[in-house]
Amino acid sequence: MSTSRLSLLLAIALMVSALIGIAMYTNSEVKPTPELEEATVVFPTSLEAIEDHSEAPAMEIQTWRTEAGTKVLFLPTEQLPMVDFRLTFNAGSARDGQLPGLARLTNAMLDQGTQALDVTALAEAFENIGAELSLDSHRDMAVAALTTLTDEPILNKAVDLFTQVLSEPSFPEENLNRLRTRTLQQLKMQQQTPGPQLSRAFQAALFKEHPYGHPAIGTEESLNQIDVQALKRFYHTYYTAANATLAMVGDLDRQQAEAISEQLTASLPQGEAAPELPPAQIQTAEAVHIPFNSSQTHITLGNQVVGREHPDYVPLFVGNHILGGGGFSAILMDEVRQKRGLVYGIYSTISPMAAAAPFTIQLQTANHNKDEALTLTLSLLREFVEKGPTDKQVALAINDLTGSFALGTASNSALVGQLSVIGFYDLPLDYLSELYEALQQVDAQAIQEAFAKHLNPEALVMASIGPEAPKEEILHEQDE
Repeated sequence: MSTSRLSLLLAIALMVSALIGIAMYTNSEVKPTPELEEATVVFPTSLEAIEDHSEAPAMEIQTWRTEAGTKVLFLPTEQLPMVDFRLTFNAGSARDGQLPGLARLTNAMLDQGTQALDVTALAEAFENIGAELSLDSHRDMAVAALTTLTDEPILNKAVDLFTQVLSEPSFPEENLNRLRTRTLQQLKMQQQTPGPQLSRAFQAALFKEHPYGHPAIGTEESLNQIDVQALKRFYHTYYTAANATLAMVGDLDRQQAEAISEQLTASLPQGEAAPELPPAQIQTAEAVHIPFNSSQTHITLGNQVVGREHPDYVPLFVGNHILGGGGFSAILMDEVRQKRGLVYGIYSTISPMAAAAPFTIQLQTANHNKDEALTLTLSLLREFVEKGPTDKQVALAINDLTGSFALGTASNSALVGQLSVIGFYDLPLDYLSELYEALQQVDAQAIQEAFAKHLNPEALVMASIGPEAPKEEILHEQDE
């Protein structure tokens, strides 16, 4: 989409939003011939309203399966004359098999032409109606998304084009060669940058032979082996209706939504859903270093914990926010950077996926500070696992996390992302409300017990990049 057209579209959206003011949802029970009933959901429209927003927004998500077997999650909204569609396929890099980078290239090739339109004509067709097509590939999933106005002629054209992209990709060899060359150039550029190299080394050490362990971007060897036939095999295996979840959020009624869902999925390849991935295993302590000439040392360390399906996930989620996920208010940032100036940045994350949930700590430090920074970081982690947070820290974290709910559901694009996650990972339709309520019940004892149960500070995988490796014995030093 051109910059001018995007600016115009955003301007229109903002004006309409300002005139409407209060957001309302239309919802209904899922029945063969439903009668839509209006249910008002008020989103905060000011700082005061955000501060007073004491519960998770109610979302009456409607769900069904298309004739082709695709799970659909639909949330009607009326505040803007727009709609977001997001098809999520169980076709991420974990499905690469022996050709790392295959999932990523297959996804990237979807907009390179259809049976009726070449790449230029396809891009111009979307631009001419002000619609936006986007593609993305992750470890678990591949995504194809469309944002468009709901004016009937525009909507119909946009859905027709989106259907072509999903069901009739042409996979032209010339375009594959161009994307492959670009990816190979990216790999060469990454050799000059510490971040991507560190990420690959850590993933390989953390996941070993698991399907998450190889680089999603691919390798020089694997990329040169990927041909059009490999793309087509992957597409027909994993871009099937049964292997997809469709999320829709916007100004549609149920009848429109059902018709569009059938159109988008009817012509997808027929086949089975992808099999479940084997669970990733907790690794023993290991240190990997990449020599790299720079003034900084980058360090990542962590191991597997548990994901959303486990009752301890919410205490771990809150505890991570306190320890390193809460920005400048987090313990690691406050102690290691703010008070001692040992690092440029430090933070921790928990990343729940279909078959893993790695907890990681990442930090960047001057070379001469690497050992001291790592020693302090591990000391703080051990103390947190042993003693847990204070009641005050827990209260502040819960207030911070629950306060972000309103912002996380305040736009169609944010909502369609939430629905995609709920559908793809087979979470309850009221997952956000359940999470909100569960956050309110977390206390300091639950956090300490969850961390002590699921994270051993003496069994961490560590990857580093810089002129010299940190002292490996630091990983096993106990506080005196």
